[in-house]
Amino acid sequence: MGAANKVPGVSGGVVAFVAGFYEEFIYSLQKINYKAFKLLINGRFRSLYYYTNFKFLGLLILGMVISYFSISQLLDYLLIHYELYVWGAFFGMIIGSVYYISKDFDEWSQRSFVYVLAGIAVGVAISFLDPATENDNLFFVFFCGMVGVSGMTLPGFSGSFILILFGNYVLLLVDSVNALYNTITDIFLMDFSFIHDQARLRLLKVLVVFSLGSLAGLVTLSHLLGYLLKLYKKETYAVIIGFITGSLGVVWPWKEKIFKINKQGEFITDAHGNFILDNYQRYFPDFSDPVTWITFVFILIGIFIVLGLGWYENKKSN
Repeated sequence: MGAANKVPGVSGGVVAFVAGFYEEFIYSLQKINYKAFKLLINGRFRSLYYYTNFKFLGLLILGMVISYFSISQLLDYLLIHYELYVWGAFFGMIIGSVYYISKDFDEWSQRSFVYVLAGIAVGVAISFLDPATENDNLFFVFFCGMVGVSGMTLPGFSGSFILILFGNYVLLLVDSVNALYNTITDIFLMDFSFIHDQARLRLLKVLVVFSLGSLAGLVTLSHLLGYLLKLYKKETYAVIIGFITGSLGVVWPWKEKIFKINKQGEFITDAHGNFILDNYQRYFPDFSDPVTWITFVFILIGIFIVLGLGWYENKKSN
C-alpha cells in the first residue's frame, strides 16, 4: 500500500480492496476516537490494544513506512529508467482490480450503473486537470495531507496524483522524505550538523505537518466511509468501481510529460529547480516498436499480480 500510494495514478486502497482487508482497515481506523483516547490517558493499554485492532493497524502502517525507504526508492529508480514498463504494470494492475472487484459485485442494477458512471466521470475529470505550482505554506501542507491520504481510504482515488495537481508531489513525497532519510542516516553516523541546515529543518517541519494532516484525514475519512459502507454499501462499492476505472486515464502508459513554460518559451521551475509538470500528452502506441509489445507483457504481469493476490486471499479465507 505504501509503494502504491507513492505512484501517481495508483491507489493504495486498491491493494487493500483486492487483498480483502479494506473493510477491516476502515473499521479499525474508526476506532481511533475519543474512547481510544480515554483508554490511553487512563493507562489501559491492553484494552486499547484490542479496541483499536492495534496489531493489524500497526503492522500495516509499519509496512507502509518501510516501503517509503525501500520499495519506494526502487520505484523511483524504475520510474526514471523504465518509466513505460512501470506504467504498463500499474495499468495492468488497475485493469485486474476492476475485473476482480466487479466479478463479485452481484447487485448490478440501473442505479448501480449510474453510480459507476459518476465515479468514472470524476476519475477521468481529475486526470485532465492542470497541476498548480509548489506551495510550502504549512496550512496548505496540512490540507494536502488530509486530501492526499485519500488514496489509502478511497480505492481509485490517487492521493499522489492529487498532490501533483496541488503542485506539492515533489516537495512532500520526494524532497521531505529524502530529508528525513538523510537525517536518520546522519544521526546513526553521530553527525548532528543538520541542525544548522535551515533548508533541511524546513523540509522536516513540512513532513511533520503533512503527516499530521494525513493522520487527521485518515481518521475523518474512515468515519465517513464507515458510515457509507454501513448504510449504502452497494452504492459505495459501485462508486469505488467507477473511481478505479476512471483512474485508467491517469496511468495510461503511453504519454509524454508536458512542462509549464512562460511567455518567453522558457521552462518554469519550482523552488528546487525542478521543471513544473503541466499535464500529460497521451498517444496511442506504435505496434511496430518492440518496446510496445514488451509494455503489453508488463500489463499482463500487472493483471496477474492482482489476480494472484485475489487467489491468495480466497485460498486463505477458505
